[in-house]
This record gives sequence, structure tokens and C-alpha cells, in this order.
Amino acid sequence: MAGAVESELVSEDTSETEAVAAAAVGVAAILFALSLAALFELVTITDTVAGIPMVALLGALLILLGLGVVGFGVGSRLGYVATNPRPSAGLVAAVAFSGIWFVVGGLVASQTLGLGTIGWGGVAFVTGGLAFAVTALPREDIGSTLPAGLLAVFAGAVFVTGLIGPGWVWDLGWEQSASFNAEFTIPVITAFCSLLVSWGAAKSYGGFGARGRHVGAYLLVYLNALSIIAVLFLLVAFTVFKGLPGLFNSISFGLGVGPETTLFGFTFAWPLSWPFVMNGVALLNDVNGVLPAIAGTIWLVIGAVLFAVPLGVGAAVFITEYAEHGRFTQVVEIATNGLWSTPSIVFGLFGLAFLVPRLGNGKSLLAGMLTLGFMLLPLVVITSREAMLAVPDEYRDASAALGVTKWQTIRSIVLPAALPGIVTGIILGVGRIAGETAPILLTMAGSVAPPGSQTVDVIGGFRFISSPPFVENPELLQATSALPYQLYSLITAGVGQSSSIANIEQFRWATALILLVVVLGFYAVGIATRYYFRRKLQHE
Repeated sequence: MAGAVESELVSEDTSETEAVAAAAVGVAAILFALSLAALFELVTITDTVAGIPMVALLGALLILLGLGVVGFGVGSRLGYVATNPRPSAGLVAAVAFSGIWFVVGGLVASQTLGLGTIGWGGVAFVTGGLAFAVTALPREDIGSTLPAGLLAVFAGAVFVTGLIGPGWVWDLGWEQSASFNAEFTIPVITAFCSLLVSWGAAKSYGGFGARGRHVGAYLLVYLNALSIIAVLFLLVAFTVFKGLPGLFNSISFGLGVGPETTLFGFTFAWPLSWPFVMNGVALLNDVNGVLPAIAGTIWLVIGAVLFAVPLGVGAAVFITEYAEHGRFTQVVEIATNGLWSTPSIVFGLFGLAFLVPRLGNGKSLLAGMLTLGFMLLPLVVITSREAMLAVPDEYRDASAALGVTKWQTIRSIVLPAALPGIVTGIILGVGRIAGETAPILLTMAGSVAPPGSQTVDVIGGFRFISSPPFVENPELLQATSALPYQLYSLITAGVGQSSSIANIEQFRWATALILLVVVLGFYAVGIATRYYFRRKLQHE
């Protein structure tokens, strides 16, 4: 009976402790998110929350979390909390904490106490050695919580006492006048300490031991994954926020307000006037736009895909299905991997030296298409080959057993099964080439200034002639613009500083937003295509 009562009490205490530890993990996660928001200036460190300065609030939360984590460890060691710790926190944790405290001790000794090289080096070694001993020698409950908690308490005390405040600047003393300011340092320190504290709290929640290690590792992985997603979201949101005013400048709806278009002999006016999307850059425009650059970007990507995909898939078919696996295929694999990692400027120089002289001896849309196609080609070969290798050999054996020829097997069995993987490679490649600037600058752009309002008409430019090759298209041999190059011109080359563009900063961000939309549009088309082939394969 006494044992049953004791088990019930221990269970209640344990559940309450787990709840407190879970709350500490949640607060640490919120603090981590708040530090990311401060790092991207969604909130500023000079703000106040309920009359409390932001820096002081961050410091107080770090102190509370640090003391809480230390309390979990001490309570476990004294037997107030039912846990199952290992004899030691492990060598990896000991080395990590010793490195962290080595840096902290060295910075405090050199920057705050003003000690020389020997002095701060000695202090750094002492603090690092103590952190190693505190982590490795005691039980896991002490070794996992005490170094992390004390670091959070120390950082919080620095913030609360004002040693690092909103006006703090650390001049590194370099010739380039490099320095760390408070807007960067405080969020980074807060995020780092909150990660360590959340790891210690998660291990406490799991009761240390194997379960505690798994919970702590999962928490770090989840927080890192969420931070990556948050950074991507913030980048997109920031671009959208800055670009929307310029994108929707002077937009209007109504009958006859848009440009006139002739289709099948009928002339009509669009019910939408969107100057930024429908105009080019010209002195007579009331509102300038990026229509020529949008058309150039789309045609660039289409041309590169039409050039690279058939060649890449065909090469992958030959290497995978026909060529004997040996030194030749190894050399091809090494070459394609090396070409995919080649910098884009090298492809641009190749296009300038090899393609431009052979295509009318001038920069042109066709030269840009082929250059970007050569950039895309290695990735198409790599992903297509990997997708075909992933098709089970049983499919090929079953087809051969039915008397089907090798080419019919490849066309009807292997390629349909590999199409989702092939499309994935094309999506990744398009995302890269659509935003490249160097190849466009060297092979396609006619001048630094973006062209006027005349867009390239590739389809309408084809006409038949009486001599080989019996068709020509002057539009392909003309220099045009593209969104990455136009954005480069606006930012780096100083184009648009004249009165032709009223608000140059707004125009830059709107151009960046349009480029982002175009690239995401290509991604959406590729993902929809992959989903279609995947569903078709599953149903068949």
C-alpha cells in the first residue's frame, strides 16, 4: 500500500516536472523565434514591451530559462525528480561546451577586462577546461544542464546590466573598419542561447538517458528546420512587401483602359491597364515597366529547356541503358558533375568566345538560350540517369520476357517510370538558370540600359526562305533584356537614375518581385507536370 502511494506521488511529481520542462521548451522556442524576428528587423531591439525595453526583456527571459534548466539538473541529481541519466553527458557535449566557454572567456578577458594575448588566452583555457570538466565528469543531468543554463544566465545578465545595449558597437580594429553592432549581436546571442537552453530543457523533459537524448536531438532538428523555413518565408515576404507598391503603381480597371490588341482581324482594348507589367523603359512613358525583360526571361528559359532536355535525356538513356558500365561511364559521370558545379561566369565566357562569333558575331537571344542550355544540360543528364537507375530491373526483365525490344522497353517502361525524377531535375535547373546574370550579360544583353518597350516576338519572327535552312528568325539574333540583367542594371550600373524612372528604389524592388514570381511560376509548372506524371504512373 505504501509502495502504491509512493508510486502515485512520484508519478504526480514527474508529470508536473515534465509540464514545467515542456513550458521551458516552449518559452525557449518563442525566444528563438523572437530573436530571428529581431535579426530580420521585424521587431527592433529599441522597442519596448509593456514598458520594458526589448533588450532587458530578452535578458530577463534568458536568466529565467537558464536558472530553470539548472534547477532541472540539480533537482534530478538530488533525487527530487525521477530521471534515468547516464554517468556522463558524453565527450561530444563536453568538447562542444568547452569550445563555447573558451570563446566566451577569451572575449570577456580581452574586450571587457582588457587583458593581453597571454592573459585572455589563459582565461579562455581555464573557462574551457572548467566547462569540459563540468560536462564530462558529473552525471548527465548536471553535465547537460549546468553549462547551458549558466551560459544563458551570463548572456541575460550582460543584456540586463546594459553591458551590451542598443547602442553597443564592437570595433574589430581592422583596416576595413569592420564592426559588430547590437542589431546583429543581440539577436544572434539570444538565438544561440535559446537553442542550448531548449536542448537542455528537452533532455530534462525526456528524463535524460536515451529518451532525453532523442527528445533533445529532435527539438534541435525541428527548430533548425523551422528557422530555415522562416528565413525563406521572410525573404519572400520582405521582397513582396518592398515590391508591391511599384508593381501596382497606376494600375487601373475598366473598359478600354488597356492597350489595344488585334486578334483574328478584330481590334480590342484590354480591360486592364498595368503599366509596370505592360510597358518597357522609355522616356515618353508615364509609368515605366519591365515587359521586354519578362518576355526575354521566358523565352530564355523556354529555349534553354528545349535545347537541354532532349540532349540530356538522350545522353542519360545511352549511358544508362546501352553503354557498358565501366571507365567510360565513370568519366562521363565525373564530367557532368564537374560541369554542373562550374561557375556561371565560365559558361558566359564560353558563350561569348564560342557562340557569339558563330551566331551573327553579336550578342543575341539565341546565344543566351544556348549558353543557359549548356548550363542546364549537366543537371538534366545527372537527374535523368539517377531516375532511370532507380527503375527496378524487374520491369526490364519482365518486358524482355514478353519479347519486347530494348527500345520499346525504354520508351514504354523505363522513361514513364523515370519521368517524375527527370522533371524534378529540370525544375531545379530552371530555378538556377532563370536567375543567372553573368551569362546574359556576356551573350545576350545589347547594352547596360534596358531596352525600350519593344518586346521580342519569337513566334512571329519565323519566316520561310528559298535557300537552306529554308527558315529564318531575325528576332533570335537580336539583343534583348531579361529580368536578372535588368535588375543588375538598375542596382549596379546606375541605370534609371535619370527622370525616366520616377522612383528608382521602388522600381528595383518591383523588378525583383516580378523575377521571383516568374521563377516561382516555372517551379509551379514543373511541379504540376511532375504530379501529373506521378499520378498517371500510379494509376497505370
